[in-house]
Amino acid sequence: MSVEVLPATGRWDDFASFMVPRKPGGGGCVCMSYRDARLAMPERIAYMHTECSNEPGPGVLVYVDGNVAGWCSVAPKDTYRRLMNSRTIPHLDEERGPWSIVCFVVRGGYRKRGLMHDLLDGAVEHARLSGATVVEGYPVDTAEKVDQISGYVGTVRLFEAHGFSRVQPTEAHSGGSRRWILRRELQ
Repeated sequence: MSVEVLPATGRWDDFASFMVPRKPGGGGCVCMSYRDARLAMPERIAYMHTECSNEPGPGVLVYVDGNVAGWCSVAPKDTYRRLMNSRTIPHLDEERGPWSIVCFVVRGGYRKRGLMHDLLDGAVEHARLSGATVVEGYPVDTAEKVDQISGYVGTVRLFEAHGFSRVQPTEAHSGGSRRWILRRELQ
């Protein structure tokens, strides 16, 4: 199995193939929940199309044997409106311009292959190559298996396995589990 993680910049068709609703009038986040959930579907699609056309782009895609299999949203924290206005996820030394990892999506048929690990490594590397000095995530802290819907933010265990450290708990929850701020310094 060949696995490759690449920035979404210039890869709109691959992003859209599983992140944009296929049916006219269909619902979905299109990875806009943290960016600007107020937008209607056509505006969400247009926004992400523009993001995929510009550097640094809205995140990274994972490919398995040349087929797009998953997505991770990673971008400068200040591009996520919901994070900047959050009352449940505190801000820490924002003058450092942290990058944030806010969601993971792995396509059906590709799950349970460890692709979230590949996506997280790829997201960190993309942030580093784009000039980030620190990257943070807001995963759930659970010893139990987390359901697919609640697990979109990742788990503390996943982030810690990739060199992230717990900074502080948040007031945010996903699937009934508390979320933490985890950070990793980049060189």
